Formats: sequence, C-alpha cells, structure tokens
Amino acid sequence: MVKEITLTVITIVSYLGFSSALMAQSSSDDHTHHAHENNDVAHHHHHGPMPSDDIPLQAKLVTGQGEYIFSWDQELTAAFPKEAHEFEPGMHGGFNEDPETGIVYTGIPGYGLCSISPDLKEWSTIGTDQRLKDNIHGIVFFVHKGKKYLAVAQEGKRVLVLTLDGRIVSEVLKPTGNEFKFAEANDFFRSKDSNFGVTDVTYLNGTLYVAHGYSAGDFVMTIKEKNGAWSWGKLAWGGKGDNPGQFQTAHGIYAHENHILVANRAAGQVVKFTKKGKFVETFNDIPEGSLVCNVSYKDEHYFLNALSALGEQKSAPIYVHTGEELLSTIIPGDLDIPVLTNIHQVWPHIVTENGSKHLYLLVHGWNKGKFAVLKMEK
Repeated sequence: MVKEITLTVITIVSYLGFSSALMAQSSSDDHTHHAHENNDVAHHHHHGPMPSDDIPLQAKLVTGQGEYIFSWDQELTAAFPKEAHEFEPGMHGGFNEDPETGIVYTGIPGYGLCSISPDLKEWSTIGTDQRLKDNIHGIVFFVHKGKKYLAVAQEGKRVLVLTLDGRIVSEVLKPTGNEFKFAEANDFFRSKDSNFGVTDVTYLNGTLYVAHGYSAGDFVMTIKEKNGAWSWGKLAWGGKGDNPGQFQTAHGIYAHENHILVANRAAGQVVKFTKKGKFVETFNDIPEGSLVCNVSYKDEHYFLNALSALGEQKSAPIYVHTGEELLSTIIPGDLDIPVLTNIHQVWPHIVTENGSKHLYLLVHGWNKGKFAVLKMEK
C-alpha cells in the first residue's frame, strides 16, 4: 500500500513538473520548437486534455522590453496602396506628420508624395509635379507665418518647399559657395568636386535645417524665407570629423524643444545642438556599432533606428530612449516581416480609437524598401 501511494505521488509530481516545463516552453518565441514539443505530448499522452490545449500553436510574435513591446500590424501594413507596390522596393525616405490633424506624409520614389490618414488606413497622392516622384530622402511638416507647408530633401537634386496640396513654393538647389558664414562649407561648394548630398530637413523658429551627410562636405545648413521665397541662409556648421560638432554622415535631423538633433550615422550618435549650431551633448547608452539613421519623438520618448542589424539580430534595431538611457530595443526581424532587414526611418504615431490612444511605429525599410506598421501592445 505504501509503495502504491509513493508511486502515485511520484507520478503526480512528475506530471506536474512536465506540465510546468511545457507551459514555460509554450511562451517561447521559437515556434518550430514549440510545435515539436506539442507533437511529443501527442505521442506520449493519449488520455484527457493537456495544459497546452488552450495555447495556440502560433502565439503572437512580439519584440521589445518593458512597456514598449510591439507586434506587427499586418492589416495596417496592407493598407499600403496596391498601385504603389511596384515602387515599394525603392522606398528610401521617411515620415512626418501634422500634429493638429494626425495626417502623416511620406514619399515613394516613382509613385509620388503621399498622405496617410490619421487611422493609417487610407493613402492618397499629393500634387502632380513630376519632381515629387523623385526620391524623397527626408521630409518635414511645418507651420510658417500661420500657414502649413512641407519641405522635402531630394538627395542629389534639390530641397523643395510646398503647400499641403502639392504646389511647390520654392526649389532650393545646390549652394554655389558664397552663401554661408562658414568658410568650410563655402570652400566645399566652390570646389568642382562638390556634390549635393542632402539627406533630411527639419524646421525650427522660421528656419529650415538641412542635413548634408551624403558627401565629403558633411554639414548642417539652413534655409530662410524672404518675401514668400526660400533660399540658403547664412548659418551652417559641422564638417567631416570626430570632434564635437563635426559629423560622420549627418543623416537624420529633427527639431525638438528648441534644439536641433542630428543622427550622426557612422559615429552611432544622436547629437544635440542649439538652434545656432552650438554643440550641447550626445545621447548616452546607444549600443556600440549602431548606425543611427534618424531620430523622432512621441509619448515622452525618443525613437531611433539603426540602419542594419548588430551581431545576431534578425534586423536592424529600433531604440526607445529617454535622452539619457535606453529603455527598449525592438527588433522587427523577430516579427517575421517579409524582407524587412535594414531600416531607414521609424516614425511614432498615435491613433485614437473609441477614446483610447494606441502607439504605432511606421517603418521604412531600406535595401528592399519594405513598409511596415508595428503596434504597441498594452
């Protein structure tokens, strides 16, 4: 009798131990191994329900840490216009939005400048000017003297300032070398070897700031408005180098809290400047080797993205950052999004639905140009 009781206890303990291990395994992101475990159960236990019966074979894939956990929103990703699919591999730009309306703006090379509805479900093209079909490498929405505008950086060609219906107000071309109160920039643009490597544009207090990082002339330059026309301003700074205030590919540029933030890509930095170009600081706690492409801000945090994966990561990472420390590392590659490996820009966007606010990340892939939408899990 004692032996029978002992055997029964051992059997129950063994069963509970196996069930606990099984339940722990079911939360794993390794779905192939997860399915294999379930098959083993089917082979060895034929009587009654198992603890795994309530757990789907394909659990929802998520990525990130702390409060900032994201999944892939396939429905909103699929809202990408069907007639633009052939141009999707060439996507190389970014996003910006009108904070009043929630409308998001972006560009698709060969297809045109687009607006996306605040709920991210509807895409529309803007304007008929053929220049808007050129590559839009960076974009900003801004309000100047009470009117709403967009500005786009078209690498190798121009910076355009336009109204929200696509009417071009000004076309700003490559400097000639006598515009700036910065000798290094003037000397560069006077050289016959100079190019026009604009990568991004932002706006602060009446001035457009342009990153010129695809070039040996690695600068931030300014554009000013006079009598309704926009042209190069006097302020410029930077230059190629490792010293504070210099750049190693000034890629993304973003105005926030009366400062200018520059994603200094090859250096793996986000660099903060005053609006006059004085160096303030660099962000701490960005993983070494991160090729930081862009920076944006929402939900009281900065959102940065690296261009490519670090180490064994399945895709380039996205970072949620306080400005002082890193809070979450999001790996879209862990979500099994087809062809999305490199990332060119990420834009945080809030959708309000039934009185609730939901944070999404709009992702511009690079190399194969994938567009994707990630949703923050509550």
